[in-house]
Amino acid sequence: MQERKVVAYASWQLKTHELNYPTHDLELAAVVFALKIWRHYLYGVRVEVFSDHKSLKYLFEQKELNMRQRRWMEFLKDYEIELQYHPGKANVVADALSRKSLHVSALMIKETKLIEEFRDLNLGMEIGSRSMILGQLTVSSGFMERIKELQPKDEELQAKKELSDKGKEVEFKIGSDGILKYRDRICVPNDMEIKGMILEEAHKSKLSLHPGSQKMYQDLKKIFMWPGMKREVAEYVSRCLTCQKAKVEHKKHGGELRPLEVPVWKWDCITMDFVSGFPKTRRGHDCGNQQSVGETTRTH
Repeated sequence: MQERKVVAYASWQLKTHELNYPTHDLELAAVVFALKIWRHYLYGVRVEVFSDHKSLKYLFEQKELNMRQRRWMEFLKDYEIELQYHPGKANVVADALSRKSLHVSALMIKETKLIEEFRDLNLGMEIGSRSMILGQLTVSSGFMERIKELQPKDEELQAKKELSDKGKEVEFKIGSDGILKYRDRICVPNDMEIKGMILEEAHKSKLSLHPGSQKMYQDLKKIFMWPGMKREVAEYVSRCLTCQKAKVEHKKHGGELRPLEVPVWKWDCITMDFVSGFPKTRRGHDCGNQQSVGETTRTH
């Protein structure tokens, strides 16, 4: 919660064996689930957990525990946790995120906060008895202007633009902002600085959080277009030092190469090789038939 309001919800579907849990164990399972998914916030700090199940308050004082509760108790020992009882009747608004407060005092508080935020922006503002007039605020970035300047210097884009003017390239057209676009996607000129800015923003910004090459490519191709974009995105992600340190491939490593055991008796080990990929025969076969299989049989 933040400022007495719920900021996050979590839920999961009960499995078949979990449906047989008693109410006490279900409430405890919900506590364990919450601690697991938000563990990065809760390690090393004091945590208060509120539950409408009163028996959980005396969990740490119970003497007899089943095996499931003992396993969970070992998990709870990693946290500095305190279980509190919160009556169900006290949950007047359980779905606080989906309900809007229409109280007059709440609206006045929101209006006051909004006016203070506008004042911090140093805008031209005039407050009347029933209205408020604000000056126009224009936020622009030099990035699009930079693309607009470099597009005429790209010979390939200029060729597409000429074909578009003649009506031969319908998918390429000039937007209202004067930028050449391909199916409403911005055509990025062949400039390493511009491409580097796009790739860095899509991969290392606070809103992107180092996505993989496929996710990053799918996000970028909705807005931008340039030849070889998928390859350049994959190369950029492969060179990211943070991804190499943090994102480890969850694959089982191959074992050591072990030679074949030497058989002791004749016909102790029989192997067979099937060679395929040959041109098809008259009967439609592309690999060894029964006769050829017999010929490729090897004995040790």
